[in-house]
Formats: sequence, C-alpha cells, structure tokens
Amino acid sequence: MSLRISTASRKISSYEGGAKMSGIGGGSLYGFGGGSMGGLGSSGSYGANYRSSSSVSMSGAYGAGDSVFLAGAEKETMQNLNSRLANYLEKVRSLEEANAELERKIRHWYEKNGPGAPGVTRDYSKYHHMIDELRNQIVNVTIENANVVLQIDNARLAADDFRMKFENELFLRQSVEGDINGLRRVLDDLTMNRSDLEAQLESLTEELAYLKKNHEEEMTLLRSSSTGDVTVEMNAAPGIDLTKLLNDMRAQYEDLAEQNRREAEEQFIKMSQPLQQQIHDDAGAASTARNELIELKRSFQSLEIELQSLLAKKASLEGTLAETEANYSTQLSQLQLQVSSLEEQLQQIRAETECQNSEYQQLLGIKTRLEMEIETYRRLLDGERASPFQIHFFFFKFLFTNCRIVVFKIMEYSVFIFLFIDYSC
Repeated sequence: MSLRISTASRKISSYEGGAKMSGIGGGSLYGFGGGSMGGLGSSGSYGANYRSSSSVSMSGAYGAGDSVFLAGAEKETMQNLNSRLANYLEKVRSLEEANAELERKIRHWYEKNGPGAPGVTRDYSKYHHMIDELRNQIVNVTIENANVVLQIDNARLAADDFRMKFENELFLRQSVEGDINGLRRVLDDLTMNRSDLEAQLESLTEELAYLKKNHEEEMTLLRSSSTGDVTVEMNAAPGIDLTKLLNDMRAQYEDLAEQNRREAEEQFIKMSQPLQQQIHDDAGAASTARNELIELKRSFQSLEIELQSLLAKKASLEGTLAETEANYSTQLSQLQLQVSSLEEQLQQIRAETECQNSEYQQLLGIKTRLEMEIETYRRLLDGERASPFQIHFFFFKFLFTNCRIVVFKIMEYSVFIFLFIDYSC
C-alpha cells in the first residue's frame, strides 16, 4: 500500500486583540497501494502572527527501524502542539478578560450615561425647555419692537400733523404780517396827509395872523390920519364908512378862517378815526398772532425734543434687540453644537459597541473552534492505540469555509497531521 500526501498550510493571525484564520490551502489524497506509504514529513514555525505547515515523509516498508524517528517527531510535534494550545488558551483567556472588561465598561457607561440612567439622563427636554424660553423671549422682544415701531410711526404721524399745523400757522403769520405791512403803508399815507393838513393849517394861521397884522397897521394909519380937527362942510352925498367896512371884512375873514379850521379838523378827525381804529385792531391782531407764534414755537420745540428722545429710544431699542438676537443666536448655535457633539459621541459609542460586539462574536467563534480542536486533541490523546496501519479520520467543518480537515492517528504514536483535502470547495 502506497500513500502520497501533498503539503498543506494554515495561517493564524491576530488583529487588534482578535484572531482570524486565513491562508487555507488545499491538497489531494490519492495512490493507495499495498503495504507501503511514502512522502510523509513534518516541519513547523511559530510567532505572534505565524504560519505552520506540516508534512511527513516515509519511504519503503513501514517497520520497527523507523519507530525511533517517529517517536522523536511525535514528541516534538506534541510539544509544539501543547505550546500552541497553551498559547491559544492564554490568548483566549486574555481576550475573554478584555472582552468582559469592555462589556463591563460599556454596561457602566450605559448605566451612567444611557437613556435609562437614573443619575444622568440624556433626554434633551431641559434643552427644549431652554429653547422654548428663548423663543418666547425672542417673540416678546419682537412684539415689543413692533410696539415701539408702531409708537414711532404714531409719533412720526403726530410730528407730521404738527409740522403741517406749524406750516399753516406760519403761512397765516406771513399773511398777517403782509396785512400789517399794508396797514403800515396806509398809516404812513395818513400820517403824510395829516402832516399836509397841519402844514396847510399852519399856513392859513400864518396868513390869518398876517392879515390881522395888516389890518391893525391900516387901522393905526387910519386913526393917525383922522386925528386933525378939520371941519369941512360940503354939500355932498354921505361917504363910505371905511371902519365899518374893514370891520366887516375882518369879521368875514375871521369867519372864513374859523370855518376852514373847523372843516380841516373835522376832515382830519373823520379820516383818522377809522385809521386809528384799524391800527388798534391790527395791533391787537398782531399781538394775538405774536402770542400764538410764541406758543407754536414752544410747542414745536417740545415736539422736536420729544421726537429726538423717541428716535434715541428707538435706536437704543434696536441696538438692544440686535444684541439680544445675536446673544440668543450664539447661545442657540452653542446648544446646537453641544447637541450635535453629543449625538456624534452617541453614534461613535454605538459604532464602537457594534465593532466590539462583532469582534466579540468573532473571538467567540475562534474560541469555539479552538475548543473543538482541543476536544479533538483530547479524544485523540485519550483514544486507544491503533494498529500499525490503522488510520482514524476525523472530519470537521469550519464555519467560514467548505474545506475539511483530516486528522490521522498512525499506529500507537500520537502523530497529528493537518491536511486540507480539496473537495472542490
């Protein structure tokens, strides 16, 4: 019987505290003949990331002369396998402890910071309450701003009304001043007429005095000429009495002068009375207009001061509103950043938890497979000694591949050869 076995390989690597198996090769088993077995040898290498391959070569007929070589190879192989098993078990134990520690930390973190934690809750109801309060404050400030704008509009309309009234009163004042100027011109004309009449009266008075003086001189001359005693008797008609004639003329001129004076006075009084009444009325109207103008100026100044104060108040309120909106927007952005940061931390923790869970599942699978290998080793070690050419086949299947492993137990020696048989996986 002849046997030919091709090489097989196995690779076990550790990655971030976990382990995975890769690099599984395949082989073929064929050429069984009578009484002989060939091509069987073994070699191995180990490390943190290690690759082991085994092959055993035998030539000729199997006999007692080769038992020493097989015994030495068996011991070395068993030592290597035992060291590998010890390393596997130690690594599995350390990984289980690390996994338990991670689970404990995750459970502690969830108990402390999770949604159902009694101490610190991660519900954002208080932030929603703060946001609602800030929104209410913003709405109140907006309403106050609208009220201030409405008051400013009302004040502007009132100022426009007062401005229109002021313009109307100014126009009325200008018209009254124009009338006063016209009346002043009439008064100037009347004053000039009065001056003319007074000049005429003075000239007439001087003329009357001149006539009186001439009359007295003539009378004096006539009296001086009639002082002599001359008696002339003539038979003639009676002469004209000059004294009587002069007296009559004097009386006539005096009456005429008195009449002219009375007429001038009556005409002056008649013309000056309406002017004086008009001047008096115009003076009262001017005084009333002056008083009204003073009151309007005072009202305009007070309204202008009130308008300036309202404008300053509006500017201050607008600045306060802008500052408040900026502060609230800054606080809201900070709260949003905090919420985003907490959500990112929560997502990161969830991702880490899922990653750790997947690693834990992977480690659990590796642990299960290692336990299966250990159980297989135990059954091989505790089994009965085989006949010289008795071969026990143990087939088991990995979870991540369709290839199978054949374990040989040859004769009474515990020699383990791992072969990957090609079943067209």
